[in-house]
Amino acid sequence: MPAVTVENPLTLPSVAAPADAVSRPVLTVTTAPSGFEGEGFPVRRAFAGINYRHLDPFIMMDQMGEVEYAPGEPKGTPWHPHRGFETVTYLIDGTFVHQDSNGGGGTIQNGDTQWMTAGSGLLHIEAPPEDLVMSGGLFHGLQLWVNLPASDKMMDPRYQDIRGGQVQLLTSPDGGALLRVIAGELDGHEGPGITHTPITMIHATLRPGAQITLPWREDFNGLAYVLAGRGSVGTERRPVRMGQTAVFGQGGALTVRADDTQDSHTPDLEIVLLGGRPIREPMAHYGPFVMNTQDELRKAFEDFQAGRLGTVPAVHGM
Repeated sequence: MPAVTVENPLTLPSVAAPADAVSRPVLTVTTAPSGFEGEGFPVRRAFAGINYRHLDPFIMMDQMGEVEYAPGEPKGTPWHPHRGFETVTYLIDGTFVHQDSNGGGGTIQNGDTQWMTAGSGLLHIEAPPEDLVMSGGLFHGLQLWVNLPASDKMMDPRYQDIRGGQVQLLTSPDGGALLRVIAGELDGHEGPGITHTPITMIHATLRPGAQITLPWREDFNGLAYVLAGRGSVGTERRPVRMGQTAVFGQGGALTVRADDTQDSHTPDLEIVLLGGRPIREPMAHYGPFVMNTQDELRKAFEDFQAGRLGTVPAVHGM
């Protein structure tokens, strides 16, 4: 980590909040519990314990790994359905293969992102390739669920394959931070991810002692999740470390600082910054379906059981 970088950040466009921007206060800092997903790969539940009014339009986020697999250990997920939202899988290290019943699919690795809009529903699978299962190796990434408004929940499914080299790279005025804009925009610089629900997703790397104060849309919420390292958030310098999520209040600027010293195995502060315009609609969420009402949830299960969300393609090796 990180997967996408540059030798000299000062060659990149720099961003900073205006001096008169109101800094967002830190409302809370939570620690993600650990668990297992799919066929048994380790995850941290980044949003556990956070009230949904602070998360909307985001539903959940898992940090997958970081784990060094021995030969035969890499795991994925079996075929499963989704309806009513989008899944964003950002792979920092390793390789993952995606396939879905709508014809979408591809291989992501080392900074790539797959963006699947489930919409009206489909089946999909995510798994390590056979060569990684045989050899073992490093695996580390994120999966984020983004809600869809009622008007888009039954839209046609869509798949976006975003290469790591496509992300918008920015820096801070002193070059102490590298900002990867995966989706949305930051100070007029747009990332490649096309979103139905307006959001911003950034993976930032801050060198020891570096600080960023970024302009942040006032109609968006603000979240920061620490992938690795130690630092602080807000002008009040609330301490944060790996596996913790900070929730910001209202304002037009968001501040993050890396501690002056980091662990030997984690040279920098690695943090994911998220913002989105809240949907403010009722949400009925159960398992792989995110709808607006219990009746819609029941209909999703009925459609899945009746085979109306698609069938598993007959592809050798999947």
